Amino acid sequence: MPQDHTERRVVVTGPPRQTRRASGYYRPRTEIDEQTTLGHTYVRSLMRTQLRAALTVFAILGLLIGPLPLLFAAMPGTRRLEWAVLGFGLYVPLVLLARWYVRRAERNERDFVRLVEDR
Repeated sequence: MPQDHTERRVVVTGPPRQTRRASGYYRPRTEIDEQTTLGHTYVRSLMRTQLRAALTVFAILGLLIGPLPLLFAAMPGTRRLEWAVLGFGLYVPLVLLARWYVRRAERNERDFVRLVEDR
Protein backbone atom coordinates (compact mmCIF):
# COMPACT_ATOMS: atom_id res chain seq x y z
CA MET A 1 0.00 0.00 0.00
CA PRO A 2 1.99 2.88 -1.26
CA GLN A 3 1.36 6.28 0.25
CA ASP A 4 0.52 9.02 -2.18
CA HIS A 5 2.22 12.25 -1.18
CA THR A 6 0.15 14.46 -3.44
CA GLU A 7 -1.99 16.97 -1.62
CA ARG A 8 -5.68 16.74 -1.82
CA ARG A 9 -7.68 19.92 -2.17
CA VAL A 10 -10.66 20.37 0.05
CA VAL A 11 -13.46 22.61 -1.18
CA VAL A 12 -15.26 24.46 1.55
CA THR A 13 -18.58 25.99 0.69
CA GLY A 14 -20.36 28.64 2.66
CA PRO A 15 -22.19 31.89 2.32
CA PRO A 16 -20.59 34.29 -0.14
CA ARG A 17 -18.37 36.92 1.31
CA GLN A 18 -19.17 40.55 0.83
CA THR A 19 -17.08 42.01 -1.90
CA ARG A 20 -15.93 45.55 -2.20
CA ARG A 21 -17.72 47.66 -4.68
CA ALA A 22 -16.01 49.26 -7.61
CA SER A 23 -14.02 52.33 -6.69
CA GLY A 24 -16.09 54.51 -9.04
CA TYR A 25 -19.28 53.65 -7.17
CA TYR A 26 -20.52 56.00 -4.50
CA ARG A 27 -23.52 56.12 -2.24
CA PRO A 28 -25.08 59.50 -1.54
CA ARG A 29 -26.28 58.33 1.89
CA THR A 30 -22.71 57.54 2.88
CA GLU A 31 -21.58 60.92 1.56
CA ILE A 32 -24.19 62.62 3.73
CA ASP A 33 -23.42 60.53 6.83
CA GLU A 34 -19.70 61.17 6.52
CA GLN A 35 -20.35 64.90 5.95
CA THR A 36 -18.21 65.10 2.87
CA THR A 37 -18.32 68.01 0.45
CA LEU A 38 -20.60 66.06 -1.87
CA GLY A 39 -22.94 65.16 1.00
CA HIS A 40 -23.02 68.80 2.04
CA THR A 41 -23.95 69.71 -1.53
CA TYR A 42 -26.85 67.22 -1.50
CA VAL A 43 -28.27 68.62 1.74
CA ARG A 44 -27.74 72.22 0.63
CA SER A 45 -29.63 71.45 -2.58
CA LEU A 46 -32.61 70.12 -0.60
CA MET A 47 -32.56 73.14 1.69
CA ARG A 48 -32.40 75.48 -1.30
CA THR A 49 -35.46 73.92 -2.94
CA GLN A 50 -37.40 74.06 0.33
CA LEU A 51 -36.42 77.70 0.80
CA ARG A 52 -37.48 78.51 -2.76
CA ALA A 53 -40.95 77.06 -2.09
CA ALA A 54 -41.26 78.99 1.18
CA LEU A 55 -40.20 82.28 -0.43
CA THR A 56 -42.72 81.73 -3.22
CA VAL A 57 -45.53 81.35 -0.69
CA PHE A 58 -44.27 84.39 1.23
CA ALA A 59 -44.20 86.52 -1.93
CA ILE A 60 -47.73 85.48 -2.90
CA LEU A 61 -48.96 86.26 0.62
CA GLY A 62 -47.28 89.65 0.47
CA LEU A 63 -48.96 90.44 -2.83
CA LEU A 64 -52.31 89.18 -1.58
CA ILE A 65 -52.39 90.77 1.89
CA GLY A 66 -50.02 93.72 1.45
CA PRO A 67 -52.33 96.02 -0.54
CA LEU A 68 -55.33 95.44 1.75
CA PRO A 69 -54.55 98.33 4.17
CA LEU A 70 -54.30 100.70 1.21
CA LEU A 71 -57.59 99.40 -0.15
CA PHE A 72 -59.28 99.80 3.23
CA ALA A 73 -57.87 103.32 3.63
CA ALA A 74 -59.27 104.28 0.22
CA MET A 75 -62.76 103.17 1.25
CA PRO A 76 -63.47 104.74 4.68
CA GLY A 77 -66.49 103.66 6.70
CA THR A 78 -66.66 100.07 5.48
CA ARG A 79 -65.82 98.23 8.69
CA ARG A 80 -68.05 95.26 7.92
CA LEU A 81 -66.54 94.84 4.47
CA GLU A 82 -63.05 94.91 5.97
CA TRP A 83 -63.90 92.17 8.46
CA ALA A 84 -65.66 90.12 5.81
CA VAL A 85 -62.61 90.31 3.52
CA LEU A 86 -60.18 89.54 6.35
CA GLY A 87 -62.34 86.84 7.94
CA PHE A 88 -63.76 85.02 4.96
CA GLY A 89 -62.21 86.31 1.75
CA LEU A 90 -58.64 85.38 2.70
CA TYR A 91 -59.46 81.98 4.13
CA VAL A 92 -59.67 80.09 0.84
CA PRO A 93 -56.46 81.55 -0.68
CA LEU A 94 -54.54 80.88 2.55
CA VAL A 95 -55.71 77.27 2.69
CA LEU A 96 -54.84 76.75 -0.98
CA LEU A 97 -51.38 78.26 -0.48
CA ALA A 98 -50.75 76.11 2.58
CA ARG A 99 -51.86 73.01 0.73
CA TRP A 100 -49.64 73.82 -2.24
CA TYR A 101 -46.65 74.43 0.04
CA VAL A 102 -47.06 71.15 1.92
CA ARG A 103 -47.40 69.17 -1.31
CA ARG A 104 -44.34 70.90 -2.79
CA ALA A 105 -42.24 70.29 0.34
CA GLU A 106 -43.23 66.62 0.43
CA ARG A 107 -42.41 66.24 -3.26
CA ASN A 108 -39.00 67.84 -2.71
CA GLU A 109 -38.28 65.45 0.15
CA ARG A 110 -39.49 62.46 -1.87
CA ASP A 111 -37.20 63.43 -4.75
CA PHE A 112 -34.30 63.81 -2.31
CA VAL A 113 -34.92 60.39 -0.76
CA ARG A 114 -35.14 58.85 -4.23
CA LEU A 115 -31.78 60.42 -5.06
CA VAL A 116 -30.16 59.23 -1.84
CA GLU A 117 -31.60 55.71 -1.99
CA ASP A 118 -30.04 55.12 -5.46
CA ARG A 119 -33.26 54.25 -7.22
